[in-house]
Amino acid sequence: MFSRLFNFFYAPLSALVFVVIVLPFCGLIIITPTLTARRVIGRFCVRISLLCIGVPMQVRGMEHLPKAPCIAVANHASYLDGLILTAALPTRFTFVVQDGAASWPLVGLTLSRMGVTFVNRSNPREGALQTRNLIRRVTDGDSLAIFAEGTFKDEPGLMAFKNGTFMIAVRAGVPVVPIAIRGSRRLWGSGNRLPRWSHIVVEASAAIAPTGPHKEAETHLRDAVRAQVLAMCGEHDRLQTSSTEDA
Repeated sequence: MFSRLFNFFYAPLSALVFVVIVLPFCGLIIITPTLTARRVIGRFCVRISLLCIGVPMQVRGMEHLPKAPCIAVANHASYLDGLILTAALPTRFTFVVQDGAASWPLVGLTLSRMGVTFVNRSNPREGALQTRNLIRRVTDGDSLAIFAEGTFKDEPGLMAFKNGTFMIAVRAGVPVVPIAIRGSRRLWGSGNRLPRWSHIVVEASAAIAPTGPHKEAETHLRDAVRAQVLAMCGEHDRLQTSSTEDA
């Protein structure tokens, strides 16, 4: 009963506080001239917003991030995951986001100013061109942050990882760092229109380097990274559930 009463007051108040804090920061990011400064402001904005709504965030294992270019791959459980990962990762990481977000009022412009790369997964030809561009960027020294599931569902569970992320890693010859985000689904996921209090943990594990011939390396890397994220994220394997249901 106490929990329901707490969330009755916490949900609308925290949503209001979050929006009131984030909106001015969006404007500041848009007018700030340099990308590095914009990303620093973005990180600070997320951290101060979570602090103001009483959500603690622990970041662990960032020492596993190579100093050289790499790709960080995390699970996806809520609309806040991109913000949470922005606050956790160094500013050198460029986020790869579905292009639908580019049309969101204010948010799309803010993401563009943060240097986000938008990708179109619904158009195979355009997607292939974008993948080749990302391979070149990583080869030239960029580090990427990607949610390899591509989207998230209201129901808990880790979905299949799409192959494109690991094709980029193999072709560019860079390692992938598995990252787990815990607590974001409860905070503002699972179809919740308003937030619920939760503790957030972002944890990175040791980088996994691609090995072997291209196609084999992509599959092996995808499966190894997904297994590590699954072990850390605290949710069940939706692939295993689907296989059981099909049987």
